[in-house]
Amino acid sequence: MVAEQPARILVASNRGPVSYTRTEDGAGLAAKRGGGGLVSGLSAVGSGAEALWVCAALGDGDREAVRRTAGRLDPADTGGQRVRMLDIPKDVFTDAYNGIANSVLWFVHHMLYRTPFEPVFDQEFRRQWASYEAYNTAFADALAEEAAEEAAVLVQDYHLCLVPGLLRERRPDLRIGHFSHTPWAPADWFAMLPDDIAAQLLGGMLGADRVAFLTHRWATAFTESCRTALPGRCTVEPGDDDGLPVLRHSGTGSPADTPGGRHPRTTRVGVHGLGADADFLRERAHRPDVDERLATLRAQIGGADRKVIVRVDRTELSKNIVRGLLAYRHLLAERPEWHGRVVHVAFAYPSRQDLAVYREYTGEVQRIAAEINAAFATPDWQPVEMHVRDDFARSLAAYRLADVVLVNPIRDGMNLVAKEVPVVSEHGCALVLSREAGAAEDLGEHAVMVNPYDVTGTADALHEALVMPAAERTDRSKALATAATALPPARWFKDQLEALGG
Repeated sequence: MVAEQPARILVASNRGPVSYTRTEDGAGLAAKRGGGGLVSGLSAVGSGAEALWVCAALGDGDREAVRRTAGRLDPADTGGQRVRMLDIPKDVFTDAYNGIANSVLWFVHHMLYRTPFEPVFDQEFRRQWASYEAYNTAFADALAEEAAEEAAVLVQDYHLCLVPGLLRERRPDLRIGHFSHTPWAPADWFAMLPDDIAAQLLGGMLGADRVAFLTHRWATAFTESCRTALPGRCTVEPGDDDGLPVLRHSGTGSPADTPGGRHPRTTRVGVHGLGADADFLRERAHRPDVDERLATLRAQIGGADRKVIVRVDRTELSKNIVRGLLAYRHLLAERPEWHGRVVHVAFAYPSRQDLAVYREYTGEVQRIAAEINAAFATPDWQPVEMHVRDDFARSLAAYRLADVVLVNPIRDGMNLVAKEVPVVSEHGCALVLSREAGAAEDLGEHAVMVNPYDVTGTADALHEALVMPAAERTDRSKALATAATALPPARWFKDQLEALGG
């Protein structure tokens, strides 16, 4: 496939800015625009011929859209953006996405493995790894076809770690960046991976001119992984005034790529802490559909003087919803003065339900919430209001109501909920925040910090947040909102382009 016009700026990500579902009659397709930092960031570059987004078809609706358009989506569906969607064979996509990206790389970086039992890197893993290679190769081929001479290419996340190296082989003229939206594993956890796979992953990312992360902590962990997993093949040197290092290496990270020349390639390391889009959130949070859901939530909560603890998460294992509920149960058990005076509004939206462990986790979240209500509820008070159907307008309504927001992940690349709620909360909120969330780097000074594994400590933090004097809560909330919006999505994206010389 030959591009109509080569693109000067390209973004590559597993999920694109639009998704498709079949209409009720089965003959048509309905397009739904996505949200999030990437969509906002690329929109800041502008529509038209200069920018292109390359993504994968995720479902049957997407695949049908690719068949109807030869992969070049209708700009009417994409908000005017050029999008090329790849129809990677379904079995290859499933192995790469569920088998490797979500069941291996996600588990390594979020430290989720039960190490007496897992991981097991056997023949089946190697078979799925071959699909991950094929999936990354499809992206590299498409980007190589579409990019103008010396174009800037921003590759996103753990799904596409091999793309920079593969693309470098095909188009050495390009300026390539890779951005990780997840944490990066400590070097000893990253070392769980088979040595050749670890070297291949790092070598793939080191094909970029620049690799970037959400926090300095994750950038440092990546640097240490390079130092330990590529001995003699990668050296770490001091960087510029920003204190971030420069990695000098031999190319792909493979022992076969260590010629007589000493580390001929250079990759710089960067940090860009994605912030909340304040203008969008404040406008969207006051639309009629949000007002309607706000009225419903207030009726469910009851008593105007009741405090509201809010959490909004996917039922992702790393989000630590179960321990958050256990902490709330401990609060009610040990401090009966809160009976009838506080409600935990918990939105736990099902995630990755095609994986058994995620279905089990979602069930456990619902079970514990039901147990809390069974143990403590009275005729006029339900201590947990649990919702499992994804509803962005309802989430924004909860943001407006929040007195306390609980964000206690085991590990999290950033966690935008921690940044969004203080922007929208109507009378200021206190943030109870895990020290393992990337957001702690920006917000920790103004939050009540917790160890995410410590249930009793989290219960104490919830109590501290609930009794916080109104003036202090207001001051902290304002400081949180200021820090949370310091690098909004458009600026975040443009900063990375400028760092590549774009």
